[in-house]
Amino acid sequence: MKLGFVGAGVVGTALSVSLAAKGYPVVAVGSRTRASAERLAERLPGCRALSPQEVADEADLVFVTTPDDAIAGIVTDLRWHAGQAVVHCSGAASTDVLGPARSAGALVGGFHPLQTFASPEQAIQNLPGTTFALEAEPPLLDRLAGLATALGGTWVRLRPEDKVLYHAAAVFASNYLVTLVKLATDLWREFGVETPEATRALLPLLQGTLNNLGRVGLPRCLTGPIARGDVGTVRRHLAALERSAPGILETYRRLGRETIAIGTAKGTLDPARAEELGRLLGDGT
Repeated sequence: MKLGFVGAGVVGTALSVSLAAKGYPVVAVGSRTRASAERLAERLPGCRALSPQEVADEADLVFVTTPDDAIAGIVTDLRWHAGQAVVHCSGAASTDVLGPARSAGALVGGFHPLQTFASPEQAIQNLPGTTFALEAEPPLLDRLAGLATALGGTWVRLRPEDKVLYHAAAVFASNYLVTLVKLATDLWREFGVETPEATRALLPLLQGTLNNLGRVGLPRCLTGPIARGDVGTVRRHLAALERSAPGILETYRRLGRETIAIGTAKGTLDPARAEELGRLLGDGT
């Protein structure tokens, strides 16, 4: 099965280099610029930098690893043929964007690594253990599952209508975690500690939280004042935020209200304290 990639960015680089290292023949790569395709091809044994159409002509399975908004245009512009497979790596888009390839007789699928890709090298390091979201029908589904397994990952099959909620969940777990850390470091600046130092101080706490999530899971991993039913501490938090950071007060309230249910499920937050916290976080009384 000869693999080709259209798109030589972070995702395309991470997947092609990792699959080549597992023995899969990546025979051709194409990109918006010839230079980026050549840089990637140099890392892949026996691979050539070609035009996107030449990649489509050469490969049995073509990964479209362009930005999401470019997928439909790329697939529409290229000529496809029966017997080959065309796969995109978007988390939010379904295989509907691959309609022209399907109409030409190609098998179509989605292959999304549920991972954060800040740089190609970091992405390559993070791939083992990653879950891959697959959208395809057999026999392509079986091929994509084999690729996910070869990369050291696991996989889950999604329906087209699942993709947007799946991607929104990823945004909560990854992107908005960054946002929450930014809000936390902003609070540290209120008492004179700048962002880099605050980030270093918070990282062990973040890593400990992730370790707890992995080892004991939800809801048992929850700690802190809401898990303990510590109403007084939450009241002091609200007062301090109102004085020093009123812009994030409602964010704290909303997250606190969501956390009450976790504390209740854990069994450490009794119903009376949960009700009191709900009133406190709901209307500030």
